[in-house]
Amino acid sequence: MSVITRDEAQLRAEFLDVHRYTVELDLTTGDETFESRTAITFSARSDGDTFVELKPAELRSVTLDGHPLDPGALDEDRLPLKNLTAGEHELRFDTVMRYSRTGEGMHRFTDPTDGETYVYTQLFLDDIQRVFPAFDQPDLKAVFDLTVTAPEGWTVLANGITEHLGGGRWRAAPTPLISTYLVAVAAGPWHSVRTEHRGLPFGIHCRRSLAPHLDTDADEILDITRACFDRYHEKFEEPYPFDSYDQAFVPEFNAGAMENPGLVTFRDDFVYRSAVTDTERQTRAMVIAHEMAHMWFGDLVTLKWWDDIWLNESFAEYMGYQTTLEATRFTEPWVEFGVTRKSWGYDADQRPSTHPVAPDAVDDTAAALLNFDGISYAKGASALRQLVAWLGEKDFLDGINIHFKRHRFANATLADFIDSLAAATQRDVHAWADAWLRTTGVDTLTPVIEPAAGTCTLTVDRTGSRPHRVTAGLYDHDLTDEGRLTLRERIGLDVPQSAPQPIGKRPALLLLNDGDLTYAKIRFDPESSAAIRDGLAGLPDPLTRAVVWNALRDAVRDGELPPTAYLDTARAHLPRETDLAVTEGVLAFASTHIADRYLRPEHRPAALATLSSLCRDLLRRTEDGDNPGLRLIAVRHFIDVAAHPDTIAAWLADGTVPGGPELDPELRWRILGRLAVLGATDEAAIAAELERDPSATGQEGAATCRAALPDPENKRAAWEAMFAGDDLSNYLFTATARGFWQPEQADLVRAYVPRYYQDVVPLAARRGPAIAAAAGRHGFPYHAVDAEHLALGETCLRESDPTAALRRRLADELDDLARALRVRGQ
Repeated sequence: MSVITRDEAQLRAEFLDVHRYTVELDLTTGDETFESRTAITFSARSDGDTFVELKPAELRSVTLDGHPLDPGALDEDRLPLKNLTAGEHELRFDTVMRYSRTGEGMHRFTDPTDGETYVYTQLFLDDIQRVFPAFDQPDLKAVFDLTVTAPEGWTVLANGITEHLGGGRWRAAPTPLISTYLVAVAAGPWHSVRTEHRGLPFGIHCRRSLAPHLDTDADEILDITRACFDRYHEKFEEPYPFDSYDQAFVPEFNAGAMENPGLVTFRDDFVYRSAVTDTERQTRAMVIAHEMAHMWFGDLVTLKWWDDIWLNESFAEYMGYQTTLEATRFTEPWVEFGVTRKSWGYDADQRPSTHPVAPDAVDDTAAALLNFDGISYAKGASALRQLVAWLGEKDFLDGINIHFKRHRFANATLADFIDSLAAATQRDVHAWADAWLRTTGVDTLTPVIEPAAGTCTLTVDRTGSRPHRVTAGLYDHDLTDEGRLTLRERIGLDVPQSAPQPIGKRPALLLLNDGDLTYAKIRFDPESSAAIRDGLAGLPDPLTRAVVWNALRDAVRDGELPPTAYLDTARAHLPRETDLAVTEGVLAFASTHIADRYLRPEHRPAALATLSSLCRDLLRRTEDGDNPGLRLIAVRHFIDVAAHPDTIAAWLADGTVPGGPELDPELRWRILGRLAVLGATDEAAIAAELERDPSATGQEGAATCRAALPDPENKRAAWEAMFAGDDLSNYLFTATARGFWQPEQADLVRAYVPRYYQDVVPLAARRGPAIAAAAGRHGFPYHAVDAEHLALGETCLRESDPTAALRRRLADELDDLARALRVRGQ
């Protein structure tokens, strides 16, 4: 597959103006392929040559202005267009296209629960070519006019309102000018809940087997959708720019969601079959708000080239969290951002693969695909949050509205965005952008407290170069409760400071970045460290506690805090934690990083015992049923860290945890997966559970369990399924990979570590970026923390020429492996 370069795209945009795509898709021609007929009207601004992209199973015919072109001229995914003359032209294609099982292009899924089939498009970043031919780059916007023939009984959804013409034919209303990667179709026997808001049709859709679960949450989903829609209309002067708003929860979706105008697609894990915490519901609300923000920033105004993808994602990430806070019942979304998303950004920004939020140049589409990471999302959103703190929300929104007005239904660059902000403020936003968006790495802020004439002063040591507007929290010991810290005051600081800041008497704890408004690693002075050891759980604000836990996490990763000290802090304070996101984040880091990677194997049993004991305390604390979310988190993690099968096996046999909850499908598969790791179950039990739950989720659970069984034959079968065959869908591949590597089975799978590097490179080349990413992330032998493994991986990067998607993933995983070795002192 060829990629388009930035230079090629610029030349083509200067040469062409694309007007309209008229597309007819026939989804009734079989299970492997579908038919696609396309007419593209465009104009050339001068005489010259160009190309159009497509990836067909068969190119039956192609004409230019009524004259046939040679289908054999198709080279990889490019069809050259030679000797075009200035003026209007029409291309017509008759093609056969392949369905996908990897979540790219036109993905096809048959539900094992009821045998019903669904298809949907995911055309980001350059996969429209898998569905119909296109001049595939974001700045060649056009009108799209789609007709779809589908099996009887199916419903077809698209970017615009769809009309059933009879005989299985559906016509979508023509779109306004949109980019190629934003075209969307979703077809199947959908279960739909429809309503109307502000005169527009709204709908939510899922596969039929999930209908009862969607119906249970329909009011919540639609209430959040309406509330966010109204809040955006309060923020933005430009009204919603499309004719309808559908949200389809689709199977085997690679991302969390995709912002197709008028038809947002979500992974259908957001239709909850099993019990979830309120934090998980908050995350779903945030994703709804995130994708809706894209209707303006991304869909109405679109990046010109992929170097500005951060503008789409950082803006939507910031708006998603902020609008969830402002418009829904959820009061602490920024806590979850601080614990979960921000750590994603910090980790990515400290690897060799880091890049500026706004890179100077993204040379081609393969490179662009790698920038959908913690920097473009979490760091970029953090930068915008800092910008709002510095600029003020009014000026920020004024600049945004100027931007929408200037570039509606067109394309814009970072320079355009900054110019729009500059038009709304007297501050030097260009200098701010240079400092925050053109640089890499994480600054570190450390307080320095000095006595001065009966009082104390504060200065901040900064490692790094960015200016920061932060809040410093001054906390004193509560005189009536030794384990509690009370807030004396919060003071605003601009870092670097011009002079020491008077702060009165020495506080027990001085916390920089209290409120989490900037993006930086935070360190503590010795007295504050002691106060945290004694009083962390007593800090009154969950966002404050999240900042502290993040600082402790960073210190472990940087080798400044022993992993066992983090575990001791968690053991002491987490049983009293009330915030679900903080509890989940701390337990996740303690188990998957500290117990599984940062501690030597001989110390792992003690870590698991500590975490099991911590979870038992949480279970005892929640026996009265007043915090079901916290209890669910404790149950999940108790299962995950169980070193002995007896307790969880008894839960599975009884179908319930004593005192609740009853085991739903997610918990049953979770227990069975852990029992498989411990060698306390077998194929017969897995098959019986799959008969009990034959759903797609059940199929994935069974794949994980089978790959986790500590048996050479099961390991061999799992390996062959992942790396030798191409039958596994993206989700079944990931499920199998998650089960394969287990720290408890290091000796059993030792020989597969070198095999991984032999087999993953051809797999990635053969199956494409989505499977390459899954193989590089979930298939990576993360448990093998040793120098020999690191050397194998580095040799692969140096000598085996992995695809761009795999190379980036391997480089990141190997950097994390090297960090784990340093933390271990090896």
